[in-house]
Amino acid sequence: MDFGITSKLSEYYLANLYQKSKAAGTANVTNFLSAISAKAAESTKGITFEEMWKSRYPGAYYHVMDAFGINEGIWGRNDFPYEKFFEDNVDESVLDWKPNGAEPADDDRSVVARRNSTLGKKAVVVPPELEEKMKNDPKLAESVMATVEKFISEQDASVPGVRKSFLIALDKDGNIAHYRIIGEGQITHSTSGSVEQEKRDKKRKEWEQIAEENAIKRKLQQQEADKRYYQSSIVKEAVSATYEANSFFAK
Repeated sequence: MDFGITSKLSEYYLANLYQKSKAAGTANVTNFLSAISAKAAESTKGITFEEMWKSRYPGAYYHVMDAFGINEGIWGRNDFPYEKFFEDNVDESVLDWKPNGAEPADDDRSVVARRNSTLGKKAVVVPPELEEKMKNDPKLAESVMATVEKFISEQDASVPGVRKSFLIALDKDGNIAHYRIIGEGQITHSTSGSVEQEKRDKKRKEWEQIAEENAIKRKLQQQEADKRYYQSSIVKEAVSATYEANSFFAK
């Protein structure tokens, strides 16, 4: 039995079932698992993306606004007020934030202070249109949750043992449009743009490298063929010259 988020069985419902089982005097493992098996489908039927998110990451923040439309150059700046998303309420004025002056350096005291204030926290920003879609399509909500969870898991695994914060802004289709990762004792890792676009760019670079390698390979093969042809021509000329010389002396 899979109790992960991909089965849409949240900790909230597990706890709820356990309490009911305990109250009925059936708190032993066998009866508890039996209760879960019998009620899982019914209990998880109405789980929203927000519930999945907060169940998977207790204490995480959830906001509904069109943050995916924030300019990429703005999103990645050190002075962009990203820390506001790690609060219960976010003023939508953050969506129209504009810089005032030069961008501060990574080691600027204010940048470091803001970075440290978010460590260990997680926040996701969902467009209203996507939230409505997911309410009407549980499978979409599950798919988006799986995408977000996979992304966080991969980023955690890439630099293990480092406390991080994650800020993720989804687009209207449930793709990761912007994200910001902040690591403990490290310079802020901020990236903007679609993760899917990054994958396409990576694949494009791989194809370009393959094409370049194939071009070099073809050039080397052509050079080798030219070399063999040249050598063959020299041999033919030498044989021909020897034949003619022998024919001359034979006369």
